Amino acid sequence: MPKFRMLVVAAAIPWSICFAIGAEKPLLTLDEFFNSVDIAAVEISPDGRAVVVETFRADWEQNRFRSDLWLYRDEGGGLLLQLTQSGHDKDPEWSPNGRWIAFLSDRRPAPAISEGKNFTNSRPGHGRERDDEDVDDKEEKTAAQVYLISTAGGEAFALTHREEDVHAFAWSSDSRTIYFATRTPWSKEKKEAYKQEWKDVIQFRERERGDEIFSIDLNRALERNAQPSPPSGDAGVVSTVSSTPYRVHELTASPDGRWLGFITEPPSERHESMEPFSIYLAALPGGQVSLLHHGEAIYESIHWAPDSEHLFFSFLNGSVDGPYQDAQPRVYWVNVSAASPKGPSGGAPHAITRWAAKFAGALTNYAVLEDGSLLAAGMTGTEVQPYTQSSPTAEFLKQPAWAGTYQHFSAATHSDRVALVCSSLERPAEAYLAEGPDKLEQARAITAFNKLFTQRALPQGKPYRWTADDGVTVEGMLIYPPGRFGAPHLRMLTLIHGGPEDADGNHLEADWYQWAALAASNGWLVFEPNYRGSIGYGDDFALGIIPHIVSRPGKDILEGVDALVKDGIADPDHLTLGGYSYGGYMTNWLITQTTRFKAAVSGAGAVEHVANWGNDDTSYDDAYFLGGLPWQAERNWNTEAAIWPFDKVRTPTHVVGGEEDIRVYVGEDYLLERALHTQGIPTSLLIFPGEGHDLDKNPWHGKIKVREELKWLEKYGGK
Repeated sequence: MPKFRMLVVAAAIPWSICFAIGAEKPLLTLDEFFNSVDIAAVEISPDGRAVVVETFRADWEQNRFRSDLWLYRDEGGGLLLQLTQSGHDKDPEWSPNGRWIAFLSDRRPAPAISEGKNFTNSRPGHGRERDDEDVDDKEEKTAAQVYLISTAGGEAFALTHREEDVHAFAWSSDSRTIYFATRTPWSKEKKEAYKQEWKDVIQFRERERGDEIFSIDLNRALERNAQPSPPSGDAGVVSTVSSTPYRVHELTASPDGRWLGFITEPPSERHESMEPFSIYLAALPGGQVSLLHHGEAIYESIHWAPDSEHLFFSFLNGSVDGPYQDAQPRVYWVNVSAASPKGPSGGAPHAITRWAAKFAGALTNYAVLEDGSLLAAGMTGTEVQPYTQSSPTAEFLKQPAWAGTYQHFSAATHSDRVALVCSSLERPAEAYLAEGPDKLEQARAITAFNKLFTQRALPQGKPYRWTADDGVTVEGMLIYPPGRFGAPHLRMLTLIHGGPEDADGNHLEADWYQWAALAASNGWLVFEPNYRGSIGYGDDFALGIIPHIVSRPGKDILEGVDALVKDGIADPDHLTLGGYSYGGYMTNWLITQTTRFKAAVSGAGAVEHVANWGNDDTSYDDAYFLGGLPWQAERNWNTEAAIWPFDKVRTPTHVVGGEEDIRVYVGEDYLLERALHTQGIPTSLLIFPGEGHDLDKNPWHGKIKVREELKWLEKYGGK
C-alpha cells in the first residue's frame, strides 16, 4: 500500500484578502465550475483540536467521483493533511477518546499492515436493492467495510471483512467497541442452494432480508491486525448483538454504555409504506430490542444527549406526531426511560418533545453541544442561519453569523468548539472552526478547496418577492450576471429547484444540479423561484401544493415571471426555463401552460404519474401528494399530469435522464421526448448510462448535461 505524502495545505485563509478589490476578475469557465470540491461532512474531535473533512470531487481520468478524508490539526498555525487517498472513503467518526478515526470504504482490500509513522494512502436517491453477491460471484463490486486509522499515524486497515456492505456503524462510549450493521449473512451452503434453484432469475420481493447488528472488540482486532499473517475471518473478534427484519440506516451508542439506538428503513430502500421506519433501542450487552418510536415519518440523524436519557432525532419526510404529511424538517428528542403505558418493550411509543416548536422555518441540520443544548441550522426565506436552544422550553436564539447558508454542524464533546461548512453567493463553500456556537462570525477557514472561485468574477444576487393570485407572498432569488447587478431588461433563465421540499437561497454550489452561478456567468439572469411547496416559509406554505402538485406551484412561478417582466427586470422576448427532478416536473407542466418560454431544459421529470408510481421508489409519497392511490384519486392523477394538455406545447425542449433512475422513472424521459418529437417540436434526449437519479457515478455525465443545456438555451432562447 502506498504511503501518505506529507501534503500541507494553508488552512487559515483571511477572507479580506480573498475578496480584495483588484484587477477585473475573469469569468468562471465550464471546466473550472466542475472542478469545484463539495465538502460532504466535517467531524470535530472530542477535544475540539482537530477536524476530519470529507470531500467529494471529480476524477476526470478515472471517470468517477472520489470521496477523500482530510485531517485538520489546530497546531502551528493550522495544518490540513490528506488522510486517505483511495477515493472511496466516507462517513468518518472519531473514537470518544480521540485516538482513532473509523470510516466506511469500498476500496479494494489490501493486506493488513501494522501501525507505522505516516497516515495511509488509502456523496442528490435510493435505488432498488441489488443482490449480486447472492447471484453471481463474478461481480467485481467491493462491499463497503469499516476501516480504522490511528490519529498518531499509521496505515488504515479494514476492521470488518464481510461479503455484505456495512450499512451503518457506531463507537461505544469507552472506545473499546465498534458496532456495525449488515444484511443478514447467508451461509455458503444457502447461497449455493439459492443459485442452484434460481440461476439468474430475480425474485423481486422474496429475496429481501433484514440486517444483523454486530460488535467488534477493538483490542482483539488490533492484535489480529498486528500479526505478520492475520488469520482470515473474524472469529473471536466479532459478536452478534441483535437483528431486525429491516435495514439499519443509523446506529448510535449511549454515553453510559447501556443502549444502542438505531433507525430502520425498508430492506429494499423502497418507500412503499411507513411501517419499516422506526427508532429502536437494543440493550447492551445483551441486545434485547424494544421499539423507541414509530411515526409516519422517515427518521434520520440520531444523537444521544449527554445524560443518556434522551435521544435526539429529525426526519426527512412525514410526521412523527400525527398522520403523514410532508411538513418541514424538525428536531425532536425522546426520553428512553419514560416507559410507554405498555412498557418499554411494546405498545405505544415513548413520548417525544419537539425542539424549536415555535420556529416557523425548517431545521436543515443540527448538532448536540457539550452541555446538551441544541445548535441548529434554521432556514427562513433565502437564509440558513445558526440558532441555539438550551432546552425544548427555552428561547430559540439566532446567533451572530455571516449572511449565507450554514450546514454540517459538528460539536466537540469536551470543548465549546464547533466545526461547520458555510457559503454564500459570493463566498465558496469551505470548512470552518469556531471557538463556540456564539462565535461563528469569528470562525476560521480550515480549508481552501474552492479558492479558485474567489479569483473569479462571481454573480451577485438578491431575494425577489411577488404576490400570487390568492394573495400569498412568494419569494425567490435573482442571480445576476457578473458586473450587471441590478441591470434591467435581461434575458432570463427560470431555474426551478427539486424536492419539492427544498429551497434556493444565499449559497454557492457548483455541480450539475446547482448551476445557477455558471448560467449567470454565461450572461443569464437566473430566477430561482421558491414556489408553494418550498421549505423555509412555514408548514402551510410547504403543504400548500396538495393535491395540486404542479398547477399550484406552476401559477406561483408564472406569476413571478410576469412580475419580473412588469418590473422591467426580465426581457419578455428572451425567457427560458429548466429544472431537474421536481424542477423537471414543473418544467414539463409549464411548457403546456404558456408559449412565452423560448427554450426549456428538463431533467428526470415525470409527465404523468401512474407509470411513475409503479416504477419509482417513493410510491407512498406519490400517493400522499396526489390525495390517494391512482384508483382512489383518478382526477388528480390526470389533471396534474403534463401529458394530457401536451398538444399546446411549442417550446423547444432538451431532456436528460439517468439510465437506471427509479426516483423518477427513466421511462418518463422517453415519454417526454416522444411526445415532443411527435408534435414536431425541436428536442434532444440524453441518457446517462449506469446513472441513477443523482448522476453520481461519472462526472463527465453531469458536465456534458450542463454543457449541452447551456448550448440549447443559447440556440433557442439567447438570440
